[in-house]
Amino acid sequence: MTVDTMLNSTELMNLEDKYGAHNYHPLPVVLSRGEGVFVWDVEGKMYYDFLSAYSAVNQGHCHPHIINALKEQSEKLTLTSRAFYNDMLGPYEKFITEYFHYDKVLPMNTGVEAVETALKLCRKWAYVIKGIETNKAKIVFASGNFHGRTLAVISASVDPDSRVGYGPYMPGFEVVDYNNLEALEKALNDENIAGFIVEPIQGEAGVIVPDEGYLKGAKALCEKYNCLFIADEVQTGIARTGRLLATCGDCDCGSRCMNTPEVKPDILILGKAMSGGVFPVSAVLANDEIMLCIKPGEHGSTFGGNPLACAVAIAALEVVEDENLSENAEKMGIIFRQKMQNLVDKSDLISLVRGKGLLNAIVINDVENSKTAWNICIALKENGLLAKPTHGNIIRFAPPLVINLEQLHECCNIIEKTILDFEL
Repeated sequence: MTVDTMLNSTELMNLEDKYGAHNYHPLPVVLSRGEGVFVWDVEGKMYYDFLSAYSAVNQGHCHPHIINALKEQSEKLTLTSRAFYNDMLGPYEKFITEYFHYDKVLPMNTGVEAVETALKLCRKWAYVIKGIETNKAKIVFASGNFHGRTLAVISASVDPDSRVGYGPYMPGFEVVDYNNLEALEKALNDENIAGFIVEPIQGEAGVIVPDEGYLKGAKALCEKYNCLFIADEVQTGIARTGRLLATCGDCDCGSRCMNTPEVKPDILILGKAMSGGVFPVSAVLANDEIMLCIKPGEHGSTFGGNPLACAVAIAALEVVEDENLSENAEKMGIIFRQKMQNLVDKSDLISLVRGKGLLNAIVINDVENSKTAWNICIALKENGLLAKPTHGNIIRFAPPLVINLEQLHECCNIIEKTILDFEL
């Protein structure tokens, strides 16, 4: 078989099943092309993409500005490692630190790499600056978190699918209830606490939006107890929630609006849409007092900060600003939730809609039958819209942020028709 052999969807799925590890359970659709909010399967059927590669494709599939940056840089220089300087890294570092208003950036590749980098940075700061005794530092996590699946972060997970069977677990992590400032303060009242890491909205847990004031309160508590507030915005960042960052305040300052000092993370973790889904790019941002705790040779990555990634990330962030994606996500998200709330009123199948910007979810009123949400997603696929369930009875809806009003209305009609036609 050659790479250009024409295979149908069933044959391609069978290949993955035979030769690939069984660590995913994909929706039965095989995609071969994407543009904007649309994807096409190998048979040529078109779908609306309402997952956006878990928010990695905020700028839409194969955005021409990002693809052109990829093409141009790939013909010049792709990788040098950090053993040498390259002519793209410095300009990229200046661009992204000014974009998000931090002193320094540590470039990585994947989201979980950035999370692990932030955890290491937090511990190093705890020993160098806060003065915690060696090997005594603790980091607090929120229950229901999803920071990836490495051995470190699953040590703080409460999800049995991610955690069970992979022990022993890393020490020095504590878990408190999400959206509970009282529980957080109780945990932080310990001289060995180095930091608190949290997703501003818990996407994988089912798009759980905290109470108004929770993030600001958490940041204030971290300041009170002299520990670092770490925001994992791998999924929520880059305009997804209607602001450049989910930790941004409610204002109308545009795509580069930065959160007020009261809620600015001490360490900011970004990934996914950093490249518009074109290339693995992630980043950890912090100010000098924190970032300069790490010295040469203490942390790194062969691919982190490679010229190709730098060019792609600059282009991807330019698209966010030039096309006002934060504003569009805010506007489209309000309309989407209104439409879904109308559907809740019509259908006994849905009990709740929640979200912010274009990160939203509906809760299926069928907790015992965990296959219902999956079967609804199969029906949505047949009707031309791709989404995926999470935690059994929750369906997450996160289209590319370039979606327009006409497309959004069509998608809402598809969802409504599917739900109302669905038979338990």
